[in-house]
Formats: sequence, C-alpha cells, structure tokens
Amino acid sequence: MNIQFVGKNVEVTDALREVTEKKLNKLEKYFEGVLVGNVTFSTQKNNKTIEVTIDIPGTIIRAEETSDDMYASIDRAIDVLERQIRKYKTKLQKKYKEGQTIRFENVMPLQEEDDDDDKPTIVKTKRFTIKPMNYEEAVLQMELLRHNFFVFRNGDTDDISVIYKRKDGNYGLIEPQN
Repeated sequence: MNIQFVGKNVEVTDALREVTEKKLNKLEKYFEGVLVGNVTFSTQKNNKTIEVTIDIPGTIIRAEETSDDMYASIDRAIDVLERQIRKYKTKLQKKYKEGQTIRFENVMPLQEEDDDDDKPTIVKTKRFTIKPMNYEEAVLQMELLRHNFFVFRNGDTDDISVIYKRKDGNYGLIEPQN
C-alpha cells in the first residue's frame, strides 16, 4: 500500500507511521495490487484525530476518528475502514458473483439496479431562491436555520458555494474550481 502521511499540529513520528502502516497493511488481504492512501494526523487541544482515505478502484473509502489517544483513534479508524470494505465487497458479491467470494481487482463500478428495494431514494425535493451573500451571512443563515450546511451564491465571485459545520465546531467552505 502506498501511503502518504501528513501531520497537522503534530509531528508524524516513526512509531506512529509504523503502527499505522502495519494496521493498514492488514487491509491488503482484500486487494491485489498497490493501493494509494492518505493519512492525516491532527491534534486540537486534547483531541487526537486521524483521517484515512484509500482509493479503491471504483470507489473511495474514508474514515475519521477522534479520541484522547492517537493510537486508539488509529484502531477505531481501521475498524471503520474494515467494515466499509466488507460492506462494499458484499455488495459486489451479490451483484457480480451470486455469493461467490471475490477480490476487488478488475471489478467495474456498481451500476444502477432497478429491482433493489434497499437503495436510497430521494424522498423530498426543496427549491429555494439563492441570494448573493458573503461567507459571514451564509454562516449566520445556516445557524438560524439550524442546518449543518448551507448553499449560497458568493456575492464576490457569483459562484454557487456550500458552507458546512465541521465536527470540531469550525466551518468549512466548498467552492467550485474553475
């Protein structure tokens, strides 16, 4: 597995890197070939967070875990990734091999199925007028609506943007790339 490590407000030590690589390499039993992954370690006050993103052919899996111990966060993130991989593999088995065991290599991305009753569906459509505003106004509007995100038109660039509330209490901004 080809893993890139990044530290935000924390130094990525050799021990931290080795433990993470060892645990992530256990996930290789599900794959053949080299996978690409990104691991970001960060600390904020007493919270130790790990974000892991792995690019699987056909999809991307991601886990983010926070605790007061970085090694506990690593263990929890690996558990989440393993559950996601098993769920995805089960879905592929049902789709392509009628229950036979398979590996991920050479599997095409999932196609739409007409007879799948468990598939999520759109149950509500909302339409609203998008008014030009700045970031501060968008945050205020989002908080007033008590939502986790808010779509708005940036008054400066005239682009559609999304502001969202992060788990750490701060805000994130999604802007289109021209």
